[in-house]
Amino acid sequence: MTGPVRVAVLDYGAANMVSITKALTAVGAEAVVAAEPSALSGIDAIVIPGVGAAAPAMVHLRERGLSEPLREWVRAGRPCLGICLGFQLFFDASDEADAQALGLLAGRTVGLVDAPTLPHIGWNSVDAVRPHPLFDGVADGSYFYFVHSFAPVPSDEGIVVARTTHGRPFVSAVAKGSLYGLQFHPEKSSEAGLRVLANFVGLVAAGASAAGSDAAGAPVA
Repeated sequence: MTGPVRVAVLDYGAANMVSITKALTAVGAEAVVAAEPSALSGIDAIVIPGVGAAAPAMVHLRERGLSEPLREWVRAGRPCLGICLGFQLFFDASDEADAQALGLLAGRTVGLVDAPTLPHIGWNSVDAVRPHPLFDGVADGSYFYFVHSFAPVPSDEGIVVARTTHGRPFVSAVAKGSLYGLQFHPEKSSEAGLRVLANFVGLVAAGASAAGSDAAGAPVA
């Protein structure tokens, strides 16, 4: 592909847009804040950032006309990264106010079990369940920054990439095709977090280049 990867950061009325857009810019992407569907035009990837609560976030996504375009985007196999609450919204529902979510992945977000403190705030290790390019160059057990009281329980264990322990272990990263979810905040996680974001941008660029090559080589009807 030519030019930087263009990433739309969804604005659903509660997220801290500044830190994630700055972090994406720092790793070479062009970050665009998207508060309406028209802002998704010409975009290579979507990031759903993570501050707020599930029910209000879903209300804002619906009111701004973003929920269905987001579902269509993911179902088409286009790249999407969910962070913290944005990751939790991938699933069917959340125990947080019994909110219905996007239903992009089977499973439910539940409260952290046996947590010594709630919310879980601060640095904690992320332990690999399986290797994934999203964590290339990041040592297993590296520390990332968390702020949450809930975490998803996927129905499909095969999508789990990493777990973290705060009380009992919880899922801290998943990947399914071009859909990626992180319970921690990479934009607040120093060099390791920036490396994960850079890997995400690289995966988007590689996918776009491959799609372009396929299109260039396709026969003309």
